[in-house]
Amino acid sequence: MPEADWASAGQPLGLFGGTFDPVHFGHLRLAEEACEALGLTGIRWLPAGQPPHREPPRVAASHRLAMVRLAVAGNTRFSVDAAEVEAAAPSYTVTTLTRLRRELGPQQPLVLLLGADAFAGLTTWHRWQEIFALAHLAVLHRPGYPLRPESLPETLAWQYRARQAAGPAAWAAAPGGCILTLPMTQLDISATHIRALLARGASPRYLLPDAVLDYIRRHQLYGPR
Repeated sequence: MPEADWASAGQPLGLFGGTFDPVHFGHLRLAEEACEALGLTGIRWLPAGQPPHREPPRVAASHRLAMVRLAVAGNTRFSVDAAEVEAAAPSYTVTTLTRLRRELGPQQPLVLLLGADAFAGLTTWHRWQEIFALAHLAVLHRPGYPLRPESLPETLAWQYRARQAAGPAAWAAAPGGCILTLPMTQLDISATHIRALLARGASPRYLLPDAVLDYIRRHQLYGPR
């Protein structure tokens, strides 16, 4: 169960999933800006346990969950959902959304935050077409590089054109089903770079919260393979 939750009918709740291997300021700033720009009542972070679409994360899910909890502590609009980490099964988005629907009810607007690259690959996801019935999608892209339907797979481009929303007001009209694109300048920070710094003994300080860095050092994570 999540540690805290402020969702109520009519107020959209953001959902932010990822491996967070490790979580860093780029993740935190993206979540904060999305919360403001989209009028979200809060954001529930969803650390993946066993992500099926990519190589296994570098450290155990329990460590990644602990680091996310440390990173979001003190932000009253952020909560952490541990269910994917605790499940002994692959972390499929459609499964998580189905569970959240049961938990929060059929009328709660849910907004799944996705980067433009992740959205472009949506057709490779497990039961991807069911996602639209469960949540809205907010697709975050770089300023000046809008999402172009002609660059998407045909079936996804059709969904995009049919479901495109003009603004966040669409969230309140239905619990899911709309797609909104949002330009957002992301901090030039990557978990890959942080792992590389740690592997060669360099400091990634100021790229991630001190509490997370202290946890990494205390548990000797991301050292040389």
